Amino acid sequence: MLSIDRSIVDAIVAHARRDHPDEACGVVAGPVGSDAPTRHIPMENAARSMTFYEFDSMEQLRVWREMEDRDEEPVVIYHSHTATEAYPSRTDVSFAGEPGAHYLLVSTREPDTEEIRSFRIVDGVVTEEPVRILDAGVDPHAVQSYMFGQSPATVDYECSGR
Repeated sequence: MLSIDRSIVDAIVAHARRDHPDEACGVVAGPVGSDAPTRHIPMENAARSMTFYEFDSMEQLRVWREMEDRDEEPVVIYHSHTATEAYPSRTDVSFAGEPGAHYLLVSTREPDTEEIRSFRIVDGVVTEEPVRILDAGVDPHAVQSYMFGQSPATVDYECSGR
């Protein structure tokens, strides 16, 4: 499960909407071994594409060195899909090189909908995971988990008179 602060999610969504119609990309760093995403690092999509993202190699080198100097690692690697659902493409899977990272996808295909999903991608295997949005002003034990972009299960609200 990915647990991430609401302010970071809001910053990622804002970045994705700002770069639309091109895909946006970036990293959320956190202390090594903590699995805690704490520092949002929006990056440039060197491909400047509506269907593909690529970190600029010099920017990536600088960001990874900075994380190393700060005893951080990429906890979340994110990018947006501009016309499709928030699900990793074959290209996304083939380029997923951080087996310990959460791969967060944001779809900007609907301007009024927040479609966010997180995946683990290890050796070409994609596994979706829940996203737990944390809000500093809310009791952490009261926070719910979400599977953004998922169809809700059918709920039968019909009550019998018994």
